[in-house]
Amino acid sequence: MIGLYEPTLEDMWFRQAMLADEATMAYNHSWGGTVDFAREDWADWYAWWLVAHEDKRYYRYVTDQSGAYVGEIAYHYDSELEGYIANVIIYAPYRGRGYGGQALDALCLVAKANGIDVLYDDVAIDNPALGMFLRHGFVETDRTTEKIILRKVL
Repeated sequence: MIGLYEPTLEDMWFRQAMLADEATMAYNHSWGGTVDFAREDWADWYAWWLVAHEDKRYYRYVTDQSGAYVGEIAYHYDSELEGYIANVIIYAPYRGRGYGGQALDALCLVAKANGIDVLYDDVAIDNPALGMFLRHGFVETDRTTEKIILRKVL
């Protein structure tokens, strides 16, 4: 079983490590791969996602039974899509243990409890997480040569 943890600003080291890890970010190769999350960016990012979220953004770490950080979940409102986009990243050393599906289910429960009726995600056409989303109730609503739009009614 997983837990959800609201990180502190000082905990952003884990997000920085995940985003810099090539294996973790391999799914993101179509959009540039790893992401620089420099320490000087933490405070602004943290304020936007966890302090002044305006009920349009949600962010938590995913923890294992021992309390170790294993990933992150989030959603945010996208005005172009006119809906909320899901985000689940499991740190590569912890993949293959069922954390991704549990994290996605937890994100859906939180979103529903927060009044969101539908979650979306756009995944690269070759993203191996596509199967996980489909197994957890998301359906494909659109496809281009680059990405697949998924949707789940909560």
